[in-house]
Amino acid sequence: MREHFLLDPGVVFLNHGSFGACPRPVLEAQQRWQVEMERNPVLFLGRRSAALLAEARSVLAAYLGARADDLVFVANATTGVNIVARSLELRAGDEVLATDHEYGACDAAWQQRCAQVGAAYRRIEVPLPFESARFAERLLGALTPRTRLVFASHVTSTTALVFPVAELCAGARAAGVATLIDGAHAPGQIDLDLEAVGADFYTGNCHKWMCAPKGTGFLHARSERHAMLHSPIVSWGYVAEAQDGGAIGGHTGFDAYTGRTPLERRLQWQGTRDISGFLAVPAAIGFQREHDWPRQRARCRSAARSLMHRVLARNGLAAIAPDAAFAQMVAIPVRRHDAEPLRRHLFDHHGIEVPVTQHGDHTFVRVSVQAYNDSADLDALEAALEAEGA
Repeated sequence: MREHFLLDPGVVFLNHGSFGACPRPVLEAQQRWQVEMERNPVLFLGRRSAALLAEARSVLAAYLGARADDLVFVANATTGVNIVARSLELRAGDEVLATDHEYGACDAAWQQRCAQVGAAYRRIEVPLPFESARFAERLLGALTPRTRLVFASHVTSTTALVFPVAELCAGARAAGVATLIDGAHAPGQIDLDLEAVGADFYTGNCHKWMCAPKGTGFLHARSERHAMLHSPIVSWGYVAEAQDGGAIGGHTGFDAYTGRTPLERRLQWQGTRDISGFLAVPAAIGFQREHDWPRQRARCRSAARSLMHRVLARNGLAAIAPDAAFAQMVAIPVRRHDAEPLRRHLFDHHGIEVPVTQHGDHTFVRVSVQAYNDSADLDALEAALEAEGA
């Protein structure tokens, strides 16, 4: 699979989880859309974009187990979290509940939003070693009459754990509390059925494990939640209907902001931007279908877990969760606690691109295994960790 990616052959790339890596055929599909846009930008953006984006959303919706009308494209999962945070009606004394494994940028979004209105952002400890069976119980047990929303990752960034979010969403719904799931690492890495997950809001990235172009993500909202969501950019979606004579670009028939739901109208059109990445998402889905991605994922999961157990057998540390709690990304505990110097040394001296993360008193090498990785990549990391006393 390596031949399909543009990765530097001089680097052992085990960090797909940070920004993904896009296959050449998908980049070529994006570039074709860019060229088509430049042939007549007014026609493309002003009169065709709504239908083109709707078609791309339809393909993505089928992939995610969702209705296309409940989806909108956003730049990334952090954008999706911010949209919900800015849209949720919070008052002084209210609270938002989260785990202590959440991505730092999203923690910051909620902390700022809660501070603005005098609400509380409560982070509930999910201790290590991780017990999947107690996850939902722990968060649901922390609900109070003041809780307005529960926020949790589907796959955590620092610790690479797959949280059983469907059980959490069902319990919160029964208690009358909304849920937002940060699925930044989920689409393409694990089987995903958004209807089955049942979150009020679910945001994810296409540019990570789906291998779509950078800056492609989505926000999914249950239909009864559409009206409450507001774009961070107020634009033509907030205008009830287009003015005769063409309000944008000096032409008539501008319909890029039109859509079948308020979700689309408010969030889809934010002024001129390059939508080619969104339009290339179906190409990424097609690429994975062509290359039997379920088989690729199974091989990668097996390889990641095997590496984890080999390293732990040598350094004498214990795994932070059973194998079933990891997918293609594993957090391997190491004995070194100087995270950034270790990461730098692995890259500078061993040519290995891999993050070193920390949670509480634990330090991890967070390894992503993607279809382009082979046993030689993992062997190289194993040898480097031994050489570094990790």
